[in-house]
Amino acid sequence: MSIPESERVYIPDGYKPPLDEYDTQRAIAFIKSSFQEHFSAALNLKRVSAPLFVTENSGLNDNLNGYERPVTFDVPAIGADAQVVHSLAKWKRLALKRYNFSVGNGLYTDMNAIRRDEELDNIHSIYVDQWDWEKIITAENRNLDFLKLIVKACVGAVCDTAESLKVRYPQLKTSFERNVVFITSQELEDMYPDLTPKQREDAFTKIHRTSCVMQIGGKLKSGKPHDGRAPDYDDWALNCDIFLWSSVLNRAIEISSMGIRVNAESLDRQLTLAGCDCRRELPFHKMLLAGELPLTIGGGIGQSRLCMLLLGCAHIGEVQSSLWDDETVKICEAKGVPLL
Repeated sequence: MSIPESERVYIPDGYKPPLDEYDTQRAIAFIKSSFQEHFSAALNLKRVSAPLFVTENSGLNDNLNGYERPVTFDVPAIGADAQVVHSLAKWKRLALKRYNFSVGNGLYTDMNAIRRDEELDNIHSIYVDQWDWEKIITAENRNLDFLKLIVKACVGAVCDTAESLKVRYPQLKTSFERNVVFITSQELEDMYPDLTPKQREDAFTKIHRTSCVMQIGGKLKSGKPHDGRAPDYDDWALNCDIFLWSSVLNRAIEISSMGIRVNAESLDRQLTLAGCDCRRELPFHKMLLAGELPLTIGGGIGQSRLCMLLLGCAHIGEVQSSLWDDETVKICEAKGVPLL
């Protein structure tokens, strides 16, 4: 039975944490170390340090779906306001230019964020930890075939990590499909016109186990987008979300949002479509519109979500320490689910 959309917290009957709390912590460390090694080798990425906050007027923060409020605070020493990052989608592209990376090379970093307006459930927390990555490409790489190639490399790194983990913890029963099935958001709407976007993702991934929904952000034939996307980092015609099937929760779980980034032409078009023309005067956007930034592909891969999936956990609070409402704490205590 899958999670009813009306239920925020759902613990399956008979669920037991796959590992005790000590082994869970050791397994988390192993997953993070192993995945970074597999992933960086597959995509030719080098690790860099990244900011926890940026200035409000830099235009570097990710505004996500447009309604989430960044955590903002004043910094008297510099006479400006700072914002805790929502993601590093724009900062990474600027860093590639500043660090003089060349075509075919890229970076990855640990991104930590606070998303104060996040609705809490089995896979959402106000604390976000992910591997943010970005790689320089050529104009010829700006196509769906290249996007699919990178998606397969990401999924391959996940599966390699899962196999290494099960050698160390053979009691784990999780398994994942290495073959990725691709579909556009419009094809998904055409296939399941009476379902919500989330229900479509579940229905499709339940069949294929590992899926990739492409072209997210623009309006579909229904007049609504599949999901929200900021207009100034992903090219809406060349982006995607990657989903893995959770047999514990009987639902699709998104582990990565990624895409080929906007060039000057697609940024110009998407700013107008999104009603965000005012951003053209921000420093980052001026550089991009002037063609001063490299063409890139990039994304984020959730660290806690990946640990949750690979360990077969029912709640993200089993693999990360965050804040939870009283109802969540009560339900998890009653079901014997330890929240870190």
